[in-house]
Amino acid sequence: MVSMLQTKPEQTSEYQQPLPELTEAVIKRAGEGVAYARCQQSNKMIEQALSSQENAINTGRENRISGKIRRAVLRVLIHILFNVKVENPERIPNTPVLFAANHLNHIDPFLLLSELPAKPYFHILGDARTLYNSVGKRLLLHFAKGVIPLDRMWKEEIAVVEAAKNGRKDLAELAYDIEKYVPKGNSIESMRRLDRIVQGIFARNESVMLFPEGKLGDVEGQLLPLKRGAVIYALRSGVPIVPIALIGTKDLFFRKQLTVRIGEPLILPQCTRPKSQQIQAVCDELHSKMQDLLPLHYQEPTGIKLFRNFLNHLFW
Repeated sequence: MVSMLQTKPEQTSEYQQPLPELTEAVIKRAGEGVAYARCQQSNKMIEQALSSQENAINTGRENRISGKIRRAVLRVLIHILFNVKVENPERIPNTPVLFAANHLNHIDPFLLLSELPAKPYFHILGDARTLYNSVGKRLLLHFAKGVIPLDRMWKEEIAVVEAAKNGRKDLAELAYDIEKYVPKGNSIESMRRLDRIVQGIFARNESVMLFPEGKLGDVEGQLLPLKRGAVIYALRSGVPIVPIALIGTKDLFFRKQLTVRIGEPLILPQCTRPKSQQIQAVCDELHSKMQDLLPLHYQEPTGIKLFRNFLNHLFW
């Protein structure tokens, strides 16, 4: 059955990104994405989060709990479940920065919220529907605050739309729902809104965390190509980029060792209109710095792995 649903993985669409094989799992994931996009509660929280950030630009303050309380509560939760080691925390400046981390699991932003300094306060930029796709995460994020939801189409949804355009009539209804309900997030208005929010955060002497790979990585120690957004934000504001390596989060189990490894800050000159060549050069340098922080030959621990399935889906 799976072989009948496959398309070439190297096929690209109008969105200019590689598409996954169109398996049953990919189609199911696209259907879940539509369901999340139609969730009124999630959409309300996403808009509230963005509006709160915009209000902070105008007033200079945001309705939120303190960074110390947020960090303390999440740290208790994370440290009950895992052994956590933070390497080189002294490399983090006491000034606004852009944290750039690799991404292996949906637990990653919560791990970073529990381990990075509470001051300067930092905000996480992440996929809107992934952040708000469950009741548990909605409750946790409502408490944690400091989230900048990013609207975008998933690669699974793009694959379904392209397949429908190329004759897969059985996917026509799902493709229609994707086009109707899923925000692409690439409109000029939405990108300008996001840029205003990020620059407003830096102007308030606060920091931003994002995952420049743009999606979950497949293998420990291997870094995907980086999106250019992180570099553009940093260049436009002139804040340093601090590379971070997350190690051990791909496959979780109870009391597993997770490592947060901090790299040397990448100092950038401010440039309100960075050119493409400059952006790409910094992006390549950031990729190299992040890759150097990752282990060359990661070995998963052996033995009994308690609550493995539960923990790998806890933040999914």
